[in-house]
Amino acid sequence: MKLIYKVLAGTIIFIIFNNVTANAQGCVAISGKGAFTVMEHPMLDSSITPGKESSWVFTSAYRYFHSYKHFKGTEEQKQRQTLHNEVVNFQNTIDLSLTRNFNRFWSVTVGIPYLINIRSSLYEHGGKERHRSYSHGFGDARVVAYRWLFDPRTSHNGNLQVGLGIKLPTGDYNYHSYFYNVTPSNRPVDQSIQLGDGGVGAIAELNGFLHLGGRFSGYTNLYYMANPRNTNGTRTYRETLSPLLANESIMSVPDQYLARLGVNYTFNGSFSALTASVGGRMEGIPVRDLIGKSDGFRRPGYIISVEPSLNYSLKRVNLFASVPVALKRNRQQSVTDKENSAKTGTYVIGDAAFADYSINFGVSFKF
Repeated sequence: MKLIYKVLAGTIIFIIFNNVTANAQGCVAISGKGAFTVMEHPMLDSSITPGKESSWVFTSAYRYFHSYKHFKGTEEQKQRQTLHNEVVNFQNTIDLSLTRNFNRFWSVTVGIPYLINIRSSLYEHGGKERHRSYSHGFGDARVVAYRWLFDPRTSHNGNLQVGLGIKLPTGDYNYHSYFYNVTPSNRPVDQSIQLGDGGVGAIAELNGFLHLGGRFSGYTNLYYMANPRNTNGTRTYRETLSPLLANESIMSVPDQYLARLGVNYTFNGSFSALTASVGGRMEGIPVRDLIGKSDGFRRPGYIISVEPSLNYSLKRVNLFASVPVALKRNRQQSVTDKENSAKTGTYVIGDAAFADYSINFGVSFKF
C-alpha cells in the first residue's frame, strides 16, 4: 500500500507541475496521439527476477511545443512574422499510461492524453485583430498489445518488439471556442488543437535495440496509426475565406506516423543506470491515408529532427527526457490542394506552422 501511495503522490505532483507550465505546437503534429515510449526489455531491468517478470508500470509523460514558423513545402514564409500575421500554437500534452507486463514476452499498455491548447491568430477573428482560441480535455485513448520476438533470457545483445492496437475516439473532435468578429462566434477550433480526430485507428509499432559493443547500443521505434474514416463532420469554415476552399469545409481524419533511430551510451552504477542517447526522429501526417479516402481538410507534412535524450533508472523509478530539434520541415501538398490546382491551372499549396523544437519528459513507476 505504501508503494501505491507513493506512486499516486508522485503522479499528482507531476501533473500539477506540468499544468503550471502551460503552452505549445503547431499545425502539422502528432499532437498527443503518438506512440508510447519504448517498452523496457525485461532482462535489462534489474528489478525483475527471472521467472517473475510480471509487473505493472505507470507512466506520466509530458510534451510541449510552440509553433509559429510557417512553411509551404520546405520554404519558410518569413514574411508572415514580418507582417505579424503568423498563426501561433501552444500545446501541452500530459500522457498517462498503465502497462501490464504478463511475462517476459507479453505486455499490454492502456493510455490517454490530456491536452491544453492555445491558438493565436488574426484570420480566424476577422483579420484585423489578434485573438486566442482554446481547447483542453482528454484526447483519444490507445490500447496496444506488445510481444518481444526473441526470448529476453537469451537475447541480451538485441531484440525486436512488435505492437498492435487500437486508437479510440474518446477525445472531442468538435471542440468549440469563442471567435471574435465572425459569425457564428462560437465555432469549432482549428484542426491542430482539436482534442481528437473522430476515428477508430489501427496502431502498429516496431521497437528494437542492438548491442554495439562496450557501453554502446542502438535503438529504433517505428509507429504508424491508420485512420480508415474519411471525414468527421466537423466544420472548418474555410469556405468562408474563399469559395475555392469549399472542398476544405469539413475536417479530414488523417493517419499519423513516427520513426526514431539512434545510439545509446549507458553508465551503470550499483543501483542505477544513466543512458545518454542521440538519434534522428521523423513524425508527421501523410498526404493520403493507408486505408480509405483522404478527403476534407488536413495539413499533411513532416518534421525531421535530431533528438538528444537522457534516461535515468533507479530501482523501480525511471526518469526520461528528450528535446527534438527540427532540421527539416515540409508542409506537403494535400489532396484538396491538388484538386484546387487542377481547377485553377496553377500550383496550389497551403502553409502550416511548425515548431523549432519540442520538450518531452516523464517518469514511470514499477509496482
